[in-house]
Amino acid sequence: MPRPPNILTIAGSDSGGGAGIQADLKTVMALGGYGMSVITALTAQNGLGVSGIHAVAPDFVALQLETVLQGFPVAAAKTGMLFSAEIIEAVSRVLRKREFPLVVDPVCVSQSGDQLLRKDALAALKACLFPGCDLLTPNRPEAELLSGMRIARLEDAVLAGEKLLALGPGAVLIKGGHAESGIVVTDVLCVAGEAPKTLSQPKVETDNNHGTGCTLSAAIATGLGKGLPLQIAVTKAQEYLNLALRKSYNPGKGCGPVNHAAVK
Repeated sequence: MPRPPNILTIAGSDSGGGAGIQADLKTVMALGGYGMSVITALTAQNGLGVSGIHAVAPDFVALQLETVLQGFPVAAAKTGMLFSAEIIEAVSRVLRKREFPLVVDPVCVSQSGDQLLRKDALAALKACLFPGCDLLTPNRPEAELLSGMRIARLEDAVLAGEKLLALGPGAVLIKGGHAESGIVVTDVLCVAGEAPKTLSQPKVETDNNHGTGCTLSAAIATGLGKGLPLQIAVTKAQEYLNLALRKSYNPGKGCGPVNHAAVK
């Protein structure tokens, strides 16, 4: 029996367990990977919002990352909440020589509307992590912020994806979960040198959607770590997230998380 692939997440901790490092590790394990983590920030958080953020010193973030890479053969990695330009620069320096796929989830704002990335860190994110990453996974508000344009229609998402490709990632997945209406959720996958593709899943009506972006990007990274082609890794991750939304429940107050244990 083959060993599970080692999947690394570089992100913030969610004390409520629904997003961030906790969501990533649950996802990786549910999908048959071995999860490892580099923690960039601690959050005091629950389903009602974020009460506080304590960033980890950039040098210690780099030390975590270097230590993991020295001790484990990493099959794939993802980044989530990076918070500051200094942390982004520290992470990118260590990842410069990586030989594994990297998924960048440009986490800017939490589901409850709390800022998770300093405004002055946007330039560092674009300059340090976008070039050369295998996949960038912004939701619609993040894609609008990063591309500088409003996304109201599918055609807008395609144009925004093309603009973001120009920043250097190998592919961009603009997620459609923030669409206000419809019976399906359509993500747009833009790959350098290829025609854009629309990938849809049935829309799930639930308030338990905390951590959806973290979950999707971690699932994609796990698929890539298993050697799946990009589009297949994306569609399998979509299917997993859709099931986790359908099987979700709320363990506490406020916005509940998806059900990471919901595996067929």
